[in-house]
Amino acid sequence: MHLSILQAFAGVLLALCAGLGVLRAESSPPPNIIFIMVDDLGYADLGSYGQTEIQTPHLDALAAQGMRFTQAYAGSCVCTPSRSVVMTGRHNGRSPARDNVPHYPSYLDDEDVTVAEVLREAGYRTGGVGKWSLGDPGTVGAPTRQGFDMWFGYLNQDHAHYYYPEYLDDNEGRFEMPGNSKTQAIYSHDVIVDRSLEFIRESADGPFFFYGAFTLPHFSSKEEDPTELAIPSNEPYGDRDWSPAMKNYAAMVTMLDRDVGRIVSLVEELGLTENTLIIFTSDNGPWGPIAEAFDSNGPLRGVKRDLYEGGIRVPFVAQWPEVIPAGGVSHRIVTAWDMLPTFAEVAGAKAPDGIDGISILELLKNRAPTREHRYLYFDFGHTREAYQQAVRLGDWKAVRRGADAAIELYNLAADVGEQTDLAAEFPEVVAEMDSIMASAAEPHPRYPVGELYQGGPIWQKDEHWQP
Repeated sequence: MHLSILQAFAGVLLALCAGLGVLRAESSPPPNIIFIMVDDLGYADLGSYGQTEIQTPHLDALAAQGMRFTQAYAGSCVCTPSRSVVMTGRHNGRSPARDNVPHYPSYLDDEDVTVAEVLREAGYRTGGVGKWSLGDPGTVGAPTRQGFDMWFGYLNQDHAHYYYPEYLDDNEGRFEMPGNSKTQAIYSHDVIVDRSLEFIRESADGPFFFYGAFTLPHFSSKEEDPTELAIPSNEPYGDRDWSPAMKNYAAMVTMLDRDVGRIVSLVEELGLTENTLIIFTSDNGPWGPIAEAFDSNGPLRGVKRDLYEGGIRVPFVAQWPEVIPAGGVSHRIVTAWDMLPTFAEVAGAKAPDGIDGISILELLKNRAPTREHRYLYFDFGHTREAYQQAVRLGDWKAVRRGADAAIELYNLAADVGEQTDLAAEFPEVVAEMDSIMASAAEPHPRYPVGELYQGGPIWQKDEHWQP
């Protein structure tokens, strides 16, 4: 009799403990999400991806503590469409943004649902810094009208080319730096990183979503030298037997590495590491002259503005202790348009209908995915001659350079450098690729493909932006 009572009591106790465990799990805060997408960093510019000349110890540590992906794709081969893809979860064949120019037709509109809107609706505090490119001040495309509680940096694409600007966009207003273009007293990246750390500190009670669209290591714009890479100091590369541009680029990447390290350290200091997903990637391939100097793309062909692998395959590192295995390397395909559904699943939110992205949460856990992309589609260009299309279908990769050009075909499993065109040997694959290109590039009222084929929209200078 006593034994039965004890057994019954034990059963009740176990059930109570289990219930408390479920309650504790259900009451744990949703994970924080930090997504850092830098500007024009090459696939092989990090030590963890094979770089030997440029020092990136903090990012290499992030890769060692998390997972490194070898087949990650940006949304496009240039800035604006790549950012639009991240925000909307639609590949750029279904976006108004197909190029960096003209700007205004490519901005986000009221009908667009962004990842920031999805996460804010799920209870996240949302903040972003750096280059936006998807809406100027006062337009519906501005980040604070697209789901961000805070934005600090550059809204206009062209404004972001200046590292010593007279102002930065600060939510709906401005952070003024009068005379800075002449005195060069304030380096924009420094104040952008300061605001990043401030946002994370203020959001420590979580959950929060931080989008770090840092402008490094993009080249700067100056009338006397449009390819100058502006940075306060070229250390620790000042004594290298390199060109000034090489020293400055390497210093930019190392500065970026340092500041990502500061963000990771702050997350640890605040006790948030175990509950924070951190992803680091690039918006497209590297700037041409630098790519050659540092072998920034390793074996890949092409650079920024190319739809060969070197223009769209990017570094992608993810860390989330106890979720992502440390030291992992994944050869699975991930894309920029997968970020919205991934972050929605992490947050326990519903992704919008009609997007192209697929959550990669299972991949992050090093599990086989339940769904995969049938194909990847990219296009770029606003004139008939410059219009490019690319499709990846399994190991096959098709590239068309010009609306009237023939399709090139490569087998990436055997030829990752896209050196041997196999189009003549596999006409049936070329025909399938042609069909995908025709269907994936959907006309858009703000950037209709039909008009593009007639010669493209006229270049427009932005009247609302003042340098």
